Amino acid sequence: MAAADNITGAYIFQGANLVLPDDADIGPADLCPVDTAHAFHALSRSLAITTFGDPCEIPTVDGDAGMAAFMLDNDTVLPKGWRSVPIRQALSAVAGGMVTAGSPEGLLFRAYHIMQWRRESAYCGSCGSPNGDAPTGIARLCPVCGRQEFPRISPAVIVLVTNENGEALLAHNTNFADGIYSLIAGFVEAGENLESTIIREIREEVNIEVDSIQYAASQPWPFPNSLMLGFTAVYAGGTLKPDGTEILDAQWFKRDALPNLPGNGSVARHIIDRWYNRKTIEEE
Repeated sequence: MAAADNITGAYIFQGANLVLPDDADIGPADLCPVDTAHAFHALSRSLAITTFGDPCEIPTVDGDAGMAAFMLDNDTVLPKGWRSVPIRQALSAVAGGMVTAGSPEGLLFRAYHIMQWRRESAYCGSCGSPNGDAPTGIARLCPVCGRQEFPRISPAVIVLVTNENGEALLAHNTNFADGIYSLIAGFVEAGENLESTIIREIREEVNIEVDSIQYAASQPWPFPNSLMLGFTAVYAGGTLKPDGTEILDAQWFKRDALPNLPGNGSVARHIIDRWYNRKTIEEE
């Protein structure tokens, strides 16, 4: 997966940040791979080429021409003319809806997901030998035992719960910024289907029961390696009570009294916005 000579764009990452020229405004065009000549010649003149780590060519999902990607060490000091922007901040500033595969944000997410996985799969999970790249496709191949590894994708559900009063359940998670409320979410456990995960997560985190579960939308979310599967559900009983561990507060909100919501670009915001713009349950 080494970067090929015909690649015309490159992503440069540093931790959970995107490295951009100082003169780049945050917009869809700037979330596309930066010009390769700029990336390789301008930046590499200021940094030792080894600082880039292992370059990688990442084809698009449909197999079209790919992009080069680099993952800088976290302690790398960027030279003059370059800056490091949190990917989530950049996404929130440009995305009008949730991320899709063919959008600039989708390409960015794919590159970032794969580069994180490549760093974390430096060694074989079976014999511990240093991993290499498979000759074709996005895969790691152990040169000693032959074990092949593909990018890890962890499914997670995220759910908008509504009640008979036309209100939506929104919660403040311990990982959220102050004042932000969003949907209940959680990872799928081994042996679970998606509906079981939804029922379990909502029961564990806010102590209520739901039914009428319906699929809404999905999106990649590489923080670190998730596939977010969005649903809606209807309150079916129980007393709302946050668990106090993951969820610090949870409340029913009317459309005209919503709290601060997650930024643009997330499936959570997409589902909330869709609910906001629809009729109440009684009117449907």
